[in-house]
Amino acid sequence: MTRGSAAPMPGGPGVRTERAAGPRRRTSRAGRLLRRSPALRLFARWVRRPLLPSLRLWRRNIQLRVVVGSLLMSLGVVLLLGFVVMWQVRNGLLDAKQEAAQSQAAGGFDVAEEKARTVAGTGASDSSEARAAARNSTNWRTELVEQLASGGRQAFHVVALSANSDDESSSNRGPRASGGVNQSASVPQELRDAIDQGTGKAYKAFVRITYTDAQDPEPGLVIGKQLNDNSGQPYQLYYLFPLTQEEESLSLVKTTLATAGVFVVVLFGGIAWLVVRQVVTPVRMAAGVAERLSAGRLQERMKVTGEDDIARLGEAFNKMAQNLQVKIQQLEELSRLQRRFVSDVSHELRTPLTTVRMAADVIHEARGDFDPVTARSAELLAGQLDRFESLLADLLEISRFDAGAAALEAEPIDLREVVRRVIEGAEPLAERKGTRIRVTGDEQPVVAEADARRVERVLRNLVVNAVEHGEGRDVVVRLGAAGGAVAVAVRDYGVGLKPGEATRVFNRFWRADPARARTTGGTGLGLSIAVEDARLHGGWLQAWGEPGGGSQFRLTLPRTADESLRGSPIPLEPEDSRRARERAEADSRITGDKRGAGANRLATVPAQPRAERSPLPAVPRAAPAADPTALPGSGARVVARPAGDGDSSSQAERKDITRGH
Repeated sequence: MTRGSAAPMPGGPGVRTERAAGPRRRTSRAGRLLRRSPALRLFARWVRRPLLPSLRLWRRNIQLRVVVGSLLMSLGVVLLLGFVVMWQVRNGLLDAKQEAAQSQAAGGFDVAEEKARTVAGTGASDSSEARAAARNSTNWRTELVEQLASGGRQAFHVVALSANSDDESSSNRGPRASGGVNQSASVPQELRDAIDQGTGKAYKAFVRITYTDAQDPEPGLVIGKQLNDNSGQPYQLYYLFPLTQEEESLSLVKTTLATAGVFVVVLFGGIAWLVVRQVVTPVRMAAGVAERLSAGRLQERMKVTGEDDIARLGEAFNKMAQNLQVKIQQLEELSRLQRRFVSDVSHELRTPLTTVRMAADVIHEARGDFDPVTARSAELLAGQLDRFESLLADLLEISRFDAGAAALEAEPIDLREVVRRVIEGAEPLAERKGTRIRVTGDEQPVVAEADARRVERVLRNLVVNAVEHGEGRDVVVRLGAAGGAVAVAVRDYGVGLKPGEATRVFNRFWRADPARARTTGGTGLGLSIAVEDARLHGGWLQAWGEPGGGSQFRLTLPRTADESLRGSPIPLEPEDSRRARERAEADSRITGDKRGAGANRLATVPAQPRAERSPLPAVPRAAPAADPTALPGSGARVVARPAGDGDSSSQAERKDITRGH
């Protein structure tokens, strides 16, 4: 017996795909939301579609990733350095401005206090002097503001305001300002309240100086203090220093840093591009040469210049390619000699085998005249000659596959007819083993473009092996069709496959149990030929099994000869496997739905007594021929077969179903 598994293939829409065994993956909340909302899926697809080329370029171009990474890192360094420099320059300018402003304001406050004391101490002896003193008291604030602002030369402005507790309605106590400053908008109320509640200290704040004329507002520093005028009434005197020059200096520094930063980033990017190019270019050359080597162009070599590490890598790569070319040529020559040897030996053995067969047939027909021992020897001789002929036929078929000379004669066939013929041929062996063969999924036609002879040979191998290793239990043949694929699965409940055997089951001359006798006289090449037949159709032949739980072999074929498979309509692991039953029981314990668990749990099919065997649900012989125009695609791709050729080949293949291919 030879059993195995082909590699799992990806699935597609409309076709059920296989998933590797293991714990279920936990999906994120966003993934669940996308699955439940078609609108979100459509939006995500619409957003992702224009980004796919960029993402593909990002994943495949290491030079782009390195250069972009270098640019981002250099940009981060430049931004951090720029922020630090701007912070230091700003603090330095403001600190210098505050020191100068405080010195200027302190001098002005001293002048105002001295003037108030001078005016208050002046006596008035006559009426003319009294009137002059009154005028002087009325215009005192105005003269003070003008005197203090005259030395500023637009470097600062002076504002005199009455204390918040005083009444500013009188003309001699109204606000005074120089340079057209809007005193109510330029001096914040919080600063006025702080000065009014203070103890004669100077207060400062950063404000935005506005003007009563068309002049634009500008940032500034205001320093204020509460003083007493010539009449002893408190008032608030403010110095407003515009920060226009400091702002222009900061703008100049910012522009300089931005220009230098852009230059540095571009310079770093160019340096990274040049450095990475020196490394990536040889790697790309090596990748291109490796791709051409893998495509069969073994004479390709890398161009090596210099003596650095890249040059040594190129020399080592060329040496490796040279060794691989020599080794591959040796292996190809050895393989060609082996294939030719097998083919020649198989052909040369046909002539003596024909002679021996004729003599054995004569002896076998006359075995009735021999004694029992001689008669039994004649029967053994005939049986072993049958096996020898089968082995030669399999060797010739394998040599054709190895040489690439196998041809596919595809035509629209109904797999139900093929399954019926296979079951009819395997019925004598099933009778001897006490096994019943059941068919499911044959209610609708299962039509595909395929070579009927090869498909029948594959299914015959699967069914005969299932009967032989089914331990007398039922064998279930399941048919299915979905999307662009059709499938036939053969399930038995016998010894099954041990872990790791499914990967070796299609190897030539491999046996799961070397001590087990071949009841049907198989050659050990049946499943190897079967998997080659499946690949010739562009299909899959896969196996699943568990110890003591039986096995399932699945043949998946495309509906049309030139269509590629994306999945299979029948799962590789059957629903009644031990693991599937355990999962169903666990789900039923979680949900508490015992009825659902019992419905999903399938018991192992017991062996049926021979007297209770029901007739096979065979497909009617008079089934209508498949119409090629009903298949997906055009029926013109079907290779026509000579009349009667398919029947003769099928009869030749069914000559002895007990050979155990």
